[in-house]
Amino acid sequence: MTELLYWQALNRALDEEMAQDDKVFLLGEDVGLYGGTYRVSEGLLAKYGEWRVRDTPISENSFTGLGVGAAMLGLRPVVEIMTINFALLALDALVNMASKIPFMSGGQFPMALTVRMPGGVAKQLGAQHSQRLEHTLMNVPGLRIVVPATPQDAYWQLRQAIRSDDPIIVLEHELLYFRKGEVVTSGSPLPIHAAVIRRPGRDLTCIAYSRMVEVALAAAEELARDGIEMEVIDLRSLSPVDWEPCVQSIARTHRALVLEEDCRFAGAGAEIVATMQERCFYFLDRPIQRTAGLDLPTPFAAELESATIPNVERTCQAARDLVQMSGANA
Repeated sequence: MTELLYWQALNRALDEEMAQDDKVFLLGEDVGLYGGTYRVSEGLLAKYGEWRVRDTPISENSFTGLGVGAAMLGLRPVVEIMTINFALLALDALVNMASKIPFMSGGQFPMALTVRMPGGVAKQLGAQHSQRLEHTLMNVPGLRIVVPATPQDAYWQLRQAIRSDDPIIVLEHELLYFRKGEVVTSGSPLPIHAAVIRRPGRDLTCIAYSRMVEVALAAAEELARDGIEMEVIDLRSLSPVDWEPCVQSIARTHRALVLEEDCRFAGAGAEIVATMQERCFYFLDRPIQRTAGLDLPTPFAAELESATIPNVERTCQAARDLVQMSGANA
């Protein structure tokens, strides 16, 4: 076991997969000489050469399409899109090609394509560079999406994605790259799409993913001082979603809060709430609540930017309201 920053865990995962399989190669803007926008491919050009670590022009649809073609020929490309905001330019390759070619070809063409992209609200990057577009990708059958929240998950979920024969989006949050955590690189990893309980609790269930997991855990610490024990579930995957741990948790706590950074209207949380309402209706003391990003473009000003996304205070207030409305002792 060792301690790694999130980006270091991703870097090690790439290095180890490239060392084990010469079909694995990287491509994207600045992945070579520059070492990746957040250092994720640092040192790999010197180690593996420009044939396997390919800098591309600013052409998201083209180089993602190149990755699709390479996967059809049996290679295992790892495409880095500089931010999820630029993935809008690559949607034709992702939505029309990567997700559908295996289905339309009756499985004759595998699609061992991994696409990494940072997303989320970072620090004053403006409205066009602070988007949460997971809901757009979740609506595409054939695409799988993982959202690692820890260095440990970043390491294993990227390795598992590269080894998969399906197209997988690895959605990384920009504020997580310099989080440090323990990483075990041996043994058997969790299934790539399994949800996990990050903190047990008895009074309510908080379902979160990506950076909101750390917000949920901080809120749970705060609530515990008031005698409210909030269970925190990290989904780890948005397509498919591992529903069963959520169902089992709500069956115990009878209250649920969905925490997400995505905009509330038609965001990922809307799907999570709808499914949980269907599966857990008879367990619930109160309707499932949501704490989400505001439905507006992210402002540049720091204080306004911060006000548009959930924080520990808002999460605690939502949890207290949910518990008190249910008549529980808090």
